[in-house]
Amino acid sequence: MKKTISEADEIADLRSKLWGSFLLFTQTFFPLVTGRKFLISQPVGRESHFITIARELTLAARMQSPSVLINVPPGYGKSVLLSMWVAWTMSRYPDSQYLYISYAKALAAKHTAFVRDIVMCRQYGDIFGIHIKHDVRGREKFQVKQGGMVSAFGASGAVTGQDAGMPGESRFTGAVIIDDPHKPDEVHSDTMRQTVIDNYRETILQRPRDINVPVIFIGQRLHEDDLAAFMLSGKDERTYKPIILQSIDVAGNALYPEVSPIGLLREKQDKNPYVFSSQFQQEPVPSGGALFKEDYFLMLDDEPEIISTFITADTAETDKTYNDATVFSFWGVYKIVEGGQETGAYALHWLDCLEVRVEPKDLETEFRSFYSDCMLHSVKPLHAAIEKKSTGVTLCSVLSNMRGLNIIEVKRTRASGSKAVRYLEMQPILSARLVTLTRGAKHAEKCVKHMLKITANDTHRWDDIADTLYDACKIALIDKTTGLLGINQTDTANDAILDKLSNRLSTTLAARKRIQNHGISS
Repeated sequence: MKKTISEADEIADLRSKLWGSFLLFTQTFFPLVTGRKFLISQPVGRESHFITIARELTLAARMQSPSVLINVPPGYGKSVLLSMWVAWTMSRYPDSQYLYISYAKALAAKHTAFVRDIVMCRQYGDIFGIHIKHDVRGREKFQVKQGGMVSAFGASGAVTGQDAGMPGESRFTGAVIIDDPHKPDEVHSDTMRQTVIDNYRETILQRPRDINVPVIFIGQRLHEDDLAAFMLSGKDERTYKPIILQSIDVAGNALYPEVSPIGLLREKQDKNPYVFSSQFQQEPVPSGGALFKEDYFLMLDDEPEIISTFITADTAETDKTYNDATVFSFWGVYKIVEGGQETGAYALHWLDCLEVRVEPKDLETEFRSFYSDCMLHSVKPLHAAIEKKSTGVTLCSVLSNMRGLNIIEVKRTRASGSKAVRYLEMQPILSARLVTLTRGAKHAEKCVKHMLKITANDTHRWDDIADTLYDACKIALIDKTTGLLGINQTDTANDAILDKLSNRLSTTLAARKRIQNHGISS
């Protein structure tokens, strides 16, 4: 149906307004695609980060800021804004060429699929006259009929078959978008982190077809030597304009109080300081700095009321006795009591720890000796978790037939992450003071001093004791394998009895119903 003059004028007026304001475009199309309103944050005493980011992206679209680096905390809507920005600039320049790059191609494809959904929105086509080609409309790559294309790539993989922008144009023709290039659980690996930086230097920087094609970086800081650090180091061939958005400013105001109120941020700062400093304040601490503080380890005058015990073991990597040690730790699980009342939370008490440097042939003897000492405790250990690696493989095998003790084989996989990732996972547990020791115990000072030397970049010399602590935290406090450790066995037994009685009752009622249906009296 042919539009009337007034309808055409209204559409032209709306199109002009949408082109004139990126935020208006976002507030218009976000609800159309998602069914939800796009709400701009209202922080006290500072500008909304949505307005700050929108202004910088607008300058990039106007070719007034060709290299922009925006550091912003996770979960603050950055990827939504970037996706909207691609759709907004394409509405004005539908032949533009974009590369959208994230740490994984699948993640980048998730964002480009959102861009595609915006462009496929009926109102978008009606207002801007832009439609997707039916033969190129995938999640990872789509093209509009005017020639514009959006492609997704991984930050450490090959970026081929597509360039960003076009040469010789004095207007906007596309962009390289780098959205979270590092995976948090891989950034602490020097090799994997450097792979992303090398790929950026050798491949990604070669994709813009013109010097004026903007490169937009957005994401939180993860490491002192991450890609953002390289971009701002002066070693990059581009000079980036840094926009650093901290979750808490110098006046103590929260950036996004609707999502991260100041109380929540302060708790994160206290209990997860490494992550808070890097991801939320954009100030990653030197990775060689200590992860754990002395006051994380609460010293008790008396041993708490232990309800179950278990052993963790980290065996030596080699058979050289002067290399890394074998460590056995003995743990007690107890319920936290405050003011004479049980809180419902559990904690770990570090009952004992033995560090030895022995040949593999002597490992079984050392373990059995340690186990015998543990059996003197009023609550006997029923389980021993042993990392199945190197000499630990043999130890698991020889102990597998040991009566009265269940051997749990701890297997490290790629999914479990590096040591740094595992220690960072443990940091909130320790900062909450959920691991305690008895004051004056023979192992207490040694264990705490060992933990104070643990760093995020693996520059510490020894970490065998820390590994046994992590496995204990993982079993009891992270995975909360309460059934395995004997916690709530009474409840479990009661539940089983109730289930059995319930099944019997159901069977009886069903039998009675069958009898009644056949007219037989009981």
